[in-house]
Amino acid sequence: MNRRNLSRLLLVAVLIGGIVLVTLNRDQLNQAAVEAWLARLGLWGHLVYVLIWLVWPPLFLPGSPLTLAGGALFGPLLGTVYTSIGSVAGATLAFLLARYLAGDWVARKTGGTLARVKAGVEEEGWRFVAFTRLVPLFPFNVLNYAFGLTAIPLRTYVLTSWLCMLPGTAGYAYIGYAAREAVVGGEDLVRKGLIAISVFAALALLPIMLRRLRKKAPGAEPETSD
Repeated sequence: MNRRNLSRLLLVAVLIGGIVLVTLNRDQLNQAAVEAWLARLGLWGHLVYVLIWLVWPPLFLPGSPLTLAGGALFGPLLGTVYTSIGSVAGATLAFLLARYLAGDWVARKTGGTLARVKAGVEEEGWRFVAFTRLVPLFPFNVLNYAFGLTAIPLRTYVLTSWLCMLPGTAGYAYIGYAAREAVVGGEDLVRKGLIAISVFAALALLPIMLRRLRKKAPGAEPETSD
């Protein structure tokens, strides 16, 4: 076995081990636990939060609780900035793992999703990346790996993912911030609560609106569900 194959094997083993470890301890990785732990780190919590995001998507952990925690801990602005940097870095790491090191494993795990993603990229290019980032057609973490096995260029994947993930990131960060303010009794709670409700409604309605617009586009094919 040459060094490259050994490296791939070790990486896949570490990845599978990480997924198993996370699965066994999933109950301890909730929003409240993450917030409490990061709060104890003080200023170091800012850096650690971004670093956590680097491994969060590759380990198939749900991003929404972590984004809410970021908004609650750091406020809507810094929460959005930190989450945007970290989540795109984590999504890119999964993409690179699939493309260069764990392609066979990813192909087995993604199955039919990979076929649909490949077809979408071949037909629409970056627009398919944009649409799937805005509309949750597939699980986010699976999508990161699946895109690594398509022909989409890395730079296009990163830039499109960053831009199209940003609205949802900002929305969830603000909701986390507003929820924290409600708990601690911050000022102007009514206004913040109304904004949070509006943001939540916009995040819920955006995928529906984009689906309808896409179906009405000239030459668009009717979508099928898994």
